Amino acid sequence: MTDSTSNYVILVDENDNPLGTMEKIEAHEKAELHRAFSVFIYNSKNELMLQQRALSKYHTPGLWTNTCCSHQKLNETNIEAGKRRLQEEMGFSTDLQETISFIYKAPFENGLTEHEYDYILVGEYNDEPQPNPDEVNAWKWMKLEDIEVDIKKNPSNYTEWFKIIFAKHKSEMIKSST
Repeated sequence: MTDSTSNYVILVDENDNPLGTMEKIEAHEKAELHRAFSVFIYNSKNELMLQQRALSKYHTPGLWTNTCCSHQKLNETNIEAGKRRLQEEMGFSTDLQETISFIYKAPFENGLTEHEYDYILVGEYNDEPQPNPDEVNAWKWMKLEDIEVDIKKNPSNYTEWFKIIFAKHKSEMIKSST
């Protein structure tokens, strides 16, 4: 089910200009800056859908994080990538909007480092997801205020990138009410 580019990431400079590709694990071992996206799905109550990463993940297994995230494939737009991965991880599709992008770097205990040019994508969904058990251990809806309190009380329960995004960009990643 995977194509020959599925284990590669797109290396970029600090302006998101593509520099080539590299195998995903190698890029994380070398802390190479690469393109990524993080999807944040809200319901009509303005609660955020969080996922607990599968216990078999190669880094940060069992930690809570945003709805889904991954890496774009060559010639794939951020929105196409977000919709693809949302379906693969959470088992549903919805319209997404691109909000902001930023660079972050987060090392892990296993020697890997996320160094990403990350695009934040937001959408709305009000039904139950059908998560892929190879990707997701559990999921839940949470109010932003409750997430903020829980991150302060239990920071080790959350992925580093989620804590960074939440602390620095919370107001920008919330889908505007229409």
